[in-house]
Amino acid sequence: MSRESIVNAALFALLIAVPLGALATDEPFIITLATRAVILALAAVGLNIALGIGGLVSLGHAAYFGIGGYAMGILAFHAQSYTPLFEGPFVIEGTKLMPIIWLVAICGGALAAFVIGLLSLRTTGVYFIMITLAFGQMFYFFTISWPAYGGEDGLSIYVRNSFPGLNTLVPIQFYAVCFVLLCAVLWFNARLARAPFGLALNAARQVPHRVEAIGLDPVRLKLVALVISGAVTGLAGALFADLNRFVSPTMFSWQMSGELMVFIILGGTGRLFGPVAGAMLFVLLEYLLGGISDYWLAFLGALLLLVVLYGRGGLVGIFAGKARNHD
Repeated sequence: MSRESIVNAALFALLIAVPLGALATDEPFIITLATRAVILALAAVGLNIALGIGGLVSLGHAAYFGIGGYAMGILAFHAQSYTPLFEGPFVIEGTKLMPIIWLVAICGGALAAFVIGLLSLRTTGVYFIMITLAFGQMFYFFTISWPAYGGEDGLSIYVRNSFPGLNTLVPIQFYAVCFVLLCAVLWFNARLARAPFGLALNAARQVPHRVEAIGLDPVRLKLVALVISGAVTGLAGALFADLNRFVSPTMFSWQMSGELMVFIILGGTGRLFGPVAGAMLFVLLEYLLGGISDYWLAFLGALLLLVVLYGRGGLVGIFAGKARNHD
């Protein structure tokens, strides 16, 4: 077993041990913190598909995160207010069933990523970064001026959405749902990285002209990666909104995109569990330092600077070495 596999196994064990320990000691708040870390990790894993494999430095992933959140908020709002989402020849009702909400969030994130990718992938470098940022800000200002769903005040959902056979209001049960989804996406990410598509995408990131020489289109490969990335991030947005039972335009803000990028850099770009390590550390620092100082993000910034300067492989790389793999 490689060193990175051992690090990944240790992180996986922590994701199981922490909530179970909190359950045994009757600390539901710790379970909620762990759930927050898992959901943010899921969103960062989505970004890491585009960034770590495809080399797409996107500052607009908050758009997909927010779309997932608003998919949950709008569907649940219409379900709890007993008003149809659309009226006409075909009446579309709201819903509080998580699987249906997830499907809408995934499709919404994927569709937005497809449209944004068609336009932004015509550029590279800083231009790509700025175009993705601009799209995220467009969604942000649109939701601020959308009074039907709360505008800048956001939208509250009174009761958490349901999952068949579970009581999602019980913290450990909702955590289990989020944890299983994270595991499924990590498994998919690991398989994707080793699949012919993942290998071609990685080659398109490093030597695009050679990929073109064998008849593959680097732009098309990156577009598919961006669509997959947007779908995963949209799912995370729906879970995040369900955790808080609240959705607001801040989910579309550039700060949200920046946080996802920070998780990946802290944990290790391209590492399978890098986003997980980064999200766990972020939530831990937020919990430990947030109550001490309002300026706790300054400590996070200093840590990020140290990682960038002296730990190029992120936290996972510090313990696992330089070799990158997806075991």
